[in-house]
Amino acid sequence: MKQFKGRPVVAGECTAPALVSHGGLNTLASFQNALQFGDKEVKCGDQNNPDLFKKSMLDKALCLPQTIGSTTGGMVLYCAADLKKAPKCLLFSEHIDSLAAAGAVLAAVWTDSPIVTVDSLGQEFLDYVKDGMSISVSSDGTVTVD
Repeated sequence: MKQFKGRPVVAGECTAPALVSHGGLNTLASFQNALQFGDKEVKCGDQNNPDLFKKSMLDKALCLPQTIGSTTGGMVLYCAADLKKAPKCLLFSEHIDSLAAAGAVLAAVWTDSPIVTVDSLGQEFLDYVKDGMSISVSSDGTVTVD
């Protein structure tokens, strides 16, 4: 077990299995199949992300450095939360970008399905965590990896 301390962007508590991307998450490409075409498993549709492609993101602790891509990123995260097709939490090794922050905050304010979000966890976090590890997040931004 190892703990990491980050900055809570959307504070909350959750436990979920880890899903790790060492590259940036293109939110539109990743969630498009779930949001537009009814993929109930919310499998990542971004073929340019070999860490996540075709893996289910639903109810996972999505561990990543940052988001990339379209300016629709925030709205994609908000819609995924509203449709109950979001990860349980977003855990960023780097500082969160403004679009992902906007989506997480919108989901927390406008839906009953907030996405717990913590940033600034550091590169050591991303190097340590592996797919399937159990992640617990505390409201103060402490992330425990088992």
